[in-house]
Amino acid sequence: MKIDNRFFKKSKKIYLSDIYKKLGKKNISKKTYIENINDLNSAKKNDISFFNSLKYLDLLKKTKSKFIITHKKYESIVKQYSKPILVENVLKAVSQITELYYPDSLNDAVEFNLKQPIKKKFKNIKFGHNVLVGNKVQIGKNSIIGHNTIIESNVILGMNCIVGNNVLIKNTIAGNNVRILDSTIIGKKGFGFFPDQKKNIRYPHIGMVIIEDNVEIGCNNTIDRGSLSNTIIGANTFIDNQVHIAHNVNIGKNCIITAQVGFAGSSKLGNNVSIGGQAGISGHLKVGNNVQIGGGSGVIKDIPDNTRVMGYPAKDIKSFLKDKK
Repeated sequence: MKIDNRFFKKSKKIYLSDIYKKLGKKNISKKTYIENINDLNSAKKNDISFFNSLKYLDLLKKTKSKFIITHKKYESIVKQYSKPILVENVLKAVSQITELYYPDSLNDAVEFNLKQPIKKKFKNIKFGHNVLVGNKVQIGKNSIIGHNTIIESNVILGMNCIVGNNVLIKNTIAGNNVRILDSTIIGKKGFGFFPDQKKNIRYPHIGMVIIEDNVEIGCNNTIDRGSLSNTIIGANTFIDNQVHIAHNVNIGKNCIITAQVGFAGSSKLGNNVSIGGQAGISGHLKVGNNVQIGGGSGVIKDIPDNTRVMGYPAKDIKSFLKDKK
């Protein structure tokens, strides 16, 4: 799903020579305009992207990007499809180029332009006490916003939404009939940084959170926005209390996720997935359609469609029960 980013202002003109200079590489004189930085799936022909794992080979084969940031060990693969730009640390280079395009992407911790909502502007909407909204916020009719809730600039909420008390929503686009319960935080930056003994280097997150129609999100949930791509919650998915969803996670339609489940970054769930309480899903995994994951399980590898798993590491439930006898 590609949606124009409302939340981060992009630098006007970036050329390939600017990117080479930022990466400390030998400068080139050719004035090649590079429109944006994007993931392999979303990149257009004038965008730059990156490749750092064979897991994403299928996306590399299909990408429209002409320039790919990568490591030398992938050079022979990448040059079959695009022009490789070789670096020692791919993700660090991506961080540097992302900040080049979006220089304010690391400075969004607190928004100070918030005001109490003007009732004439937000017709047929009920606001609790001490609600604050930012600029260009859109809220659909017949919605309810609870006490002490903050909705930051450019956020979009559809019709018939109910947002509880003490909620923070930023960098988010939500559909109709969405319910967000008390003390949930949606759209904050992900937990991305490069460890260093003197000073850890933060990774910019310029993605959004996309919440489709008829979703319910429980109390005390934390949903991080994407880094380059978006974090997506599919239609009619219900999420219990105290669930953490990291950056770039995609959750399919009609999923049921119970309390205290944790998702590491960039994992993808199919449709009709059920997850029991306190399960953990490792990063960069694919969970198929119609999958059931037992409570307390640890998922550390891909799970195919129509599978029931349990345990740590999560395995087919028949094997799990057999091992317990």
